[in-house]
Amino acid sequence: MQIKQIKEKVFSNQRLNREEGLWLLQNGSLLDLAEMAEHRRYFHNLAPKVTFVIDSNPNYTNICNIDCIFCAFYRHEGDADAYTYTVDEMIERFKKAEARGVRTVLLQGGVNPALPLEYYTEMIRRTRAEVPKIHPHFFSTSEIIGMANVSGLSVPAVLEKLKEAGLNSIPGGGAEVLSDKVKKKISSKKGTSEDWLSVMREAHKLGYKTTSTMMYGHLESDEDIVEHLDITRALQDEYHGFTAFIPWSFKPGNTPLEKIIHTYASSTRYLQMIAFARIYLDNFPHIQASWFSEGKKTGQMALHFGADDFGGTLEEENVHASANFVHTTTIKEMVDLIRDAGFTPVERDTLYHTYGEFAEGEYPASILNSERLHQSVDASIIMPTIPLVALGNG
Repeated sequence: MQIKQIKEKVFSNQRLNREEGLWLLQNGSLLDLAEMAEHRRYFHNLAPKVTFVIDSNPNYTNICNIDCIFCAFYRHEGDADAYTYTVDEMIERFKKAEARGVRTVLLQGGVNPALPLEYYTEMIRRTRAEVPKIHPHFFSTSEIIGMANVSGLSVPAVLEKLKEAGLNSIPGGGAEVLSDKVKKKISSKKGTSEDWLSVMREAHKLGYKTTSTMMYGHLESDEDIVEHLDITRALQDEYHGFTAFIPWSFKPGNTPLEKIIHTYASSTRYLQMIAFARIYLDNFPHIQASWFSEGKKTGQMALHFGADDFGGTLEEENVHASANFVHTTTIKEMVDLIRDAGFTPVERDTLYHTYGEFAEGEYPASILNSERLHQSVDASIIMPTIPLVALGNG
């Protein structure tokens, strides 16, 4: 197999199979990947525009019984720093976020068996009723499976209850790498790859829109990466319920897995993941770059490697912070980062409906109300980057 054969298929908008995908991931140069990914990016999104969302990512509980070894966030019932917030307390936080211009709350927590299904449905109903400008993008597949276990209902029945309460989108967290041999090592209590896929499949059947994620840079192989993308792509063929694919690298700080994985995956590997995902996931409308998990400069570069979305402003985030990895931004900086990378910034909501684009010197009106929830803290490790001049050599 040669790169010429792969390029011919990509540039004629043909689908790569697993064998071709693995060859490309292992043998394609970074700039070859960028060239092909840019073709796919502009096939799906013609204009040189990049979307972003003004959002917040709070957590309602850190109590969890799954004990994933890659996670620094979870606590057990009875731990001194364990917490579970009431619905009243969460609604107050949502109201404060709404006042700052936040449009989406991505809400996740630990799998806490003490919480009944009614806790979750009340959270959704009250968010819709009392904080109407906020879109509730709530609950990962693991939490939904936990709700089913506690309530005695099936997963489809739980999804129906959540939908009746007002939920219509769920985040894609909990996938990690969709390879059971990897899951047995890093999250043995969380279930199988099929568990994640089945929740997403049932959600898509009911009309939910969801994201798809991948956390790499730990115990996975290239074959596992390709398997993850291949089965995700197959599910997208069924219902087209995924709005975007979002990869990020494992952060080892304060996790049990830190004893094995001591360092972050490189920025080069991240750009490879972004570009390869854009090439292989030919049925996904959007690929999201992350200024937050990979650093702002690397996030900007990812916009030239196939990504067309810059994610959210993340006014609150606790999971990566638990691993001693913190990046913060403002709405103004988010717009400036996109513009400085050579694109027109476009504000969107969770479902990719757009509110408007911003020419030079223009910003969302909500910038007047925004403020950081975190102090300005740099990540403890500087992420390596490849020189910007490399982008001009392709």
